[in-house]
Amino acid sequence: MTMPGGPELIIILVIVVLLFGAKKLPDLGGSVGKSIKEFRKGVKDASADEEQVASTTDQPSEPTSNDQ
Repeated sequence: MTMPGGPELIIILVIVVLLFGAKKLPDLGGSVGKSIKEFRKGVKDASADEEQVASTTDQPSEPTSNDQ
């Protein structure tokens, strides 16, 4: 699948302006930006949690001795 070129991008932009209106586009862009920021934060937190769990489970447990 190829990426859309110049004419295709212009057509997509015109359709977006017709659907949402020129006044709503900045609000829409801001909302998308905030969503992406929250998603990246969630991914970062999840990977940090996984690393923390992995580091606690990878530590060897102390052997028990049966000196009887």
